[in-house]
Amino acid sequence: MTLHSYFARRFLRSFFSVLGVFSVMLLLLDLIEQVRRYDGDEATFGQVFELSLLNLPQGIYRILPLITILATIALFLNLARTSELVVTRASGRSALRSLVAPLVTTVLLGCVAVAALNPIVAATTTQYEAKSARYAEGSESVLSLSDDGLWLRQGNAEGQTVIHAVGSNETATQLRGVSFFTFAPDGTPTQRLEANSATLTDGAWQLGGVKQWELSDPNPERSAQTHFTYMLPTDLTVEQIRDGFAAPISIPIWELSAFIDELNEAGFSSRAHRVWLQTELALPLLMVAMVLVGAGFTMRHTRLGKTGIMVLGAVLVGFGFYFIRNFAQVLGESGQLPVTLAAWAPPFAAICLALGLLLHLEDG
Repeated sequence: MTLHSYFARRFLRSFFSVLGVFSVMLLLLDLIEQVRRYDGDEATFGQVFELSLLNLPQGIYRILPLITILATIALFLNLARTSELVVTRASGRSALRSLVAPLVTTVLLGCVAVAALNPIVAATTTQYEAKSARYAEGSESVLSLSDDGLWLRQGNAEGQTVIHAVGSNETATQLRGVSFFTFAPDGTPTQRLEANSATLTDGAWQLGGVKQWELSDPNPERSAQTHFTYMLPTDLTVEQIRDGFAAPISIPIWELSAFIDELNEAGFSSRAHRVWLQTELALPLLMVAMVLVGAGFTMRHTRLGKTGIMVLGAVLVGFGFYFIRNFAQVLGESGQLPVTLAAWAPPFAAICLALGLLLHLEDG
């Protein structure tokens, strides 16, 4: 038990050391990118630095598997250099038993990352996107989902229009059960439109089955008009609506299931969010696979030579598994793979291959 505690402490020290180095590197690189993106007229240096800090948790969270494999490599290289692994083997402990503490620690780190770090990343990402859009364009998201349907917003110097729809297609370009509320620049309501359907065309909404009220009239119902079709100008585009959807990473994992239900009820595709949810749940397994890969290449005495080649091999294999996992995620989001297979197959495959490598090198 004492030896397991010792290995666990050494692994945590190695993990947080690598985490600290990458945090500083990512912060500096992102700060340079933000300075290039915004000039002094759009955002001050303090605001740019704030954006970099808000974007840092997302960057770290995305590369946790890579940090894990680098921490594992650093741990076992140090243990091999000090001959502690040789002493451990001489005491009768196999390589797999020596891995118990790092593996258990990794599972705990992965669970903490998913349960606690994920909501933090979601909050900081939301703040980053909102502040970034405000500094760059002076506006924020045009789309939101709620229990009572879909909400859109469009506007220009002549006023704002708020759109509410009971349902829509996957791209929110074809709406049903639609209400349009138009406001003057000073916030005074000027017009209300109720339509059975609305289709986004180039520069306008094409409405069907419309009833129109002019709210400037003391009795709007008296002057209300009906139209079989009606064209309402708009500056919205398909790209703006698509970008208005909340990215999966900006939603805490504890709220993701409810958001998926809202997407389904509104008629949108929730596939990308379902893939992201399953991928997040599989993150601890991927981190375990990275520990096994790093250990398989570096749990050897340095006197055997070729240490540099083995480290390079561990890094390349780890990056390969990381790329395959991301590639499978993309295939899952596009519908080329089932959601469960896209999220869980890469970590399981990586664990099996890494265990085979360990058994071959240590006991073969």
